[in-house]
Amino acid sequence: MDTRRLHAFVKIVDIGSLTRAAAILHIAQPALSQQIVALETHFGKQLLVRSKRGVIPTDAGRALYRHAQVMLRQLEQAETDIGSAGTQIAGHVSVGLAPLSTAATLSLPLLKEVRERYPGIILQINENIGGVISEMIMTGKMDVAFIYDPGEIRGVNFEPVLTEDLFLVAPKDLLPDDLEHHEEISVKEVSRLDLVLATRIHTVRQLIDLTFRRVGVDARVIAEIESVPTIARAVWAGLGATILPWSSANALLTGHNEMAVRRITKPSMQVKVSICTSDQLPLSEPAKVVSDLLAELAHKFAEDHQSKGVQAIPRQTRARKTA
Repeated sequence: MDTRRLHAFVKIVDIGSLTRAAAILHIAQPALSQQIVALETHFGKQLLVRSKRGVIPTDAGRALYRHAQVMLRQLEQAETDIGSAGTQIAGHVSVGLAPLSTAATLSLPLLKEVRERYPGIILQINENIGGVISEMIMTGKMDVAFIYDPGEIRGVNFEPVLTEDLFLVAPKDLLPDDLEHHEEISVKEVSRLDLVLATRIHTVRQLIDLTFRRVGVDARVIAEIESVPTIARAVWAGLGATILPWSSANALLTGHNEMAVRRITKPSMQVKVSICTSDQLPLSEPAKVVSDLLAELAHKFAEDHQSKGVQAIPRQTRARKTA
């Protein structure tokens, strides 16, 4: 099969338009349409249909799209591996990092270490919510990710690397007088404060909501925000407090002496951060070394911040494959 047809098909599905895909691929639209007809003839199935929203794949088209992404990605890596055989490890590695976690803290150290140890590797870093990243891992659009472990998800492996306690971060003048000098704060005490939290799609937020329900109190949520920088600005402006793991909470404290941070207890809240990979697609050599670097940097971070509720999970107990 001509891989150019697969490439064209994937581009059409991604863009949702034959006309725009033809322009991007520098192919005349009739010629592009003929490539799709050839694919449909080969598989004996209609792959695309036109609708008011543009061009969308059929069920067969969606199946081909998933496989085509994997095949094209493997072909690209094969060309890189063959070209660099006998020389340094080289290639593109796509890495997903979830916000609100250690992942964002490790992005710069990861870039530096890869540049120093493996200059032939080009990193593509994507910061997004865990669910989006997991889907990209499953479809082959991403090699490896460092995200909160959401539990069992078919199609991906999670290797727990560390755990993080959650902390309250608040302007000091928002804390009641009876809590001003405490180093810890209970969930019931947190429920007395106005909160600016991540949206409900985040694993951290889901843990917060579950814990509040178990304690039997309501969270006084005044805003739900997707962006960590925007959460920080809202807290700095005195609109409310927030709840974050230490890696993110510490960033809110930098340069802001009027901020207070309290470990949440009774009960404590703890999230697990894992390395996520596909359980169907083998990692390329560049992706393997990047995955190992992520684990190494995460353990170093845990050693440096153990007093702040960050705990490394020993490597020999990390592996867990989803059902």
